[in-house]
Amino acid sequence: MTLPLHQLDRQALLRLLDLSLLRQPSDLADPPAIYAGLGRRMSAELLPLLPAPTQRAAVLVPLVDRDDGFHVLLTQRSAQLKNHAGQISFPGGRIETGDHDARTAALRETAEEIGLAAPQVRVLGYLPDHVVISGFRVTPVVGLVTPPLELSIDRSEVDEAFEVPLNYLLDPAHHRPRRRQLQDREIELTDMPYGARNIWGATAGMLMTLYSLLAEARKP
Repeated sequence: MTLPLHQLDRQALLRLLDLSLLRQPSDLADPPAIYAGLGRRMSAELLPLLPAPTQRAAVLVPLVDRDDGFHVLLTQRSAQLKNHAGQISFPGGRIETGDHDARTAALRETAEEIGLAAPQVRVLGYLPDHVVISGFRVTPVVGLVTPPLELSIDRSEVDEAFEVPLNYLLDPAHHRPRRRQLQDREIELTDMPYGARNIWGATAGMLMTLYSLLAEARKP
């Protein structure tokens, strides 16, 4: 009997990550194929409904290697921020002119926001780019983080950092459908409630993309 994703052990998940993640970031010459929040590849007819991305960004999807399995490190953004205030997100931000690539930007922003140093992160690969309503094309960089963590939170950007077990996020029982209107179309998004928190929008979309890629990698 094949175990569901959320029951796999650390080694099995590492093998699936190796099979499913992109080795390099998405080619910018390719049209963005992922709408963050939807959690699946957009069909050709929906892509024109999204705003053309005018800015590039990168986030780190940190998988903390704990004794009881992988935990995803997330942040609660400051309520004072201009974009996505108060939302649960991955650490990250704009790709600046001084950044060599998306990986550099994600690691730099993570160090600035929560004090997680780049040497503690082993980059495993990339998820496909996501497009968000605010006009960003976001490259998710997936990295393995080695404890112990001694975080230093920049309170001007982040209110709090916290962890959620990856197996919890990979359990379909915790994927809650939500309807949203996109111009004249109604689409189904996915929320992931965790205690008093609700993971939604771009962050939930990227996690659902990870879930879908891992599930696809298991197919014969």
